Amino acid sequence: MSIILNLETATTNCSVSIAKEGRILAIKEHDTPNYSHSEQLHVFIQEVLKEVNIDASELDAIAVSKGPGSYTGLRIGVSAAKGLCFALDIPLISIATLSSMAAQIISSDIDYIIPVLDARRMEVYSAVFDKDKNEVRTTEAEIIEENSFSEYLEKGKVILVGSGAEKCKTMLSHANFSYNTTIVPSANEMVQLSYKKFKAGEFEDVAYFEPYYLKDFMLQQKKKK
Repeated sequence: MSIILNLETATTNCSVSIAKEGRILAIKEHDTPNYSHSEQLHVFIQEVLKEVNIDASELDAIAVSKGPGSYTGLRIGVSAAKGLCFALDIPLISIATLSSMAAQIISSDIDYIIPVLDARRMEVYSAVFDKDKNEVRTTEAEIIEENSFSEYLEKGKVILVGSGAEKCKTMLSHANFSYNTTIVPSANEMVQLSYKKFKAGEFEDVAYFEPYYLKDFMLQQKKKK
């Protein structure tokens, strides 16, 4: 038996789901550019637990999106997840943010799925998955250029998904490219991914686990007048 609470805060979407044996029972999410995760996350957790009449003490694990993504968003999600794991003495599961994005694509016409999250300037966070959702290239921070992802175009059709896809459209015009700019990471797709890790016993060390930032956090300095 497994009841898992899934938390996704890596981007603009604050998303919480609860699942039993890999089947989603409830989800609450709100996608806003204001990044109001600090106000919404714990409210959403209480709401999904109440909706399915499950007490926090009945949870068997907490799963959290580990990044890459927003520095602040990741900190909020991971801090909440670790706090719950410590309080309830249950394991922590981490899910790669880009994996849950790739899981949203269901199409027999696509050979490669490339989730891309917008970073600074012409840079994105990206990973590459085949049509069966197997990761074929690990997550990287890269600058989009005219020949980006060209090695996959030679093998078939490629879809770029996520907030960075709009940026890619301005540079990548090959006929084998398609785009979905509306996809955001969600706790909905985390359900199957976290259940698989739970069954395999793939847990994190709660005390030492840190989000996968990929790049160092850069604080914007105000210009002197």
